[in-house]
Amino acid sequence: MENSRRHFLKSTCALVAGVSVYPLSGKNANAEMEADINNIKYALLHDETKCIGCNACVEACREVNHVPEGVTRLSIERTGPFGEYPNQFYHFSRHSCEHCEEAPCVSVCPTGAAFINKETGIVAVNADKCVGCQYCIAACPYEVRFINPVTKAADKCDFCRETNLKQGKQPACVEICPTKALVFGNLKDPESELVALLKANPTERFKQRLGTRPKIFRIKAKLGEIIL
Repeated sequence: MENSRRHFLKSTCALVAGVSVYPLSGKNANAEMEADINNIKYALLHDETKCIGCNACVEACREVNHVPEGVTRLSIERTGPFGEYPNQFYHFSRHSCEHCEEAPCVSVCPTGAAFINKETGIVAVNADKCVGCQYCIAACPYEVRFINPVTKAADKCDFCRETNLKQGKQPACVEICPTKALVFGNLKDPESELVALLKANPTERFKQRLGTRPKIFRIKAKLGEIIL
């Protein structure tokens, strides 16, 4: 009995240690290599010079992906106003999963529910494997994951992987945007609109210093700038 108990405690400690210190390059590196073989690596560009903060993207995401009230896969954060009345303006930025190539949420997941899809490079969640431990929520430096109150599993933006993409469409947020502030595409396709825009414009990515290699790119708006 004592030996069995010691074995159980040893196994449990090993599991906890593995979850907490799993290197960021392990499972992600393999997933990235498999995505490279398929020659697809999806990414998104948010052109903040065109975003008017209408929230059409947020509502389209909610409708297409059946996101329950009280939680959201996507939000548009407004800062401001800046300047003096009547020449005041706001700044709008997208807040959603960054689809990191070195994703901390994937590294810490003890069941494999959080994973990088080998065919697309999309960071996704298998709700059937999720046990609701919230390790991925704690590990995400962008604070974009949540527990879905209906499925009781971790949830977030997956570029409409299970909805629009399956139907050969663009993500819901991209389709609905009235000012074409969002561009979705394959980073490994040199002829894509996304790659052309990334080559033609200076862009930023959030928290690159962490080594997560996020795939949400931003064309930053200058003060007061909205170009339609």
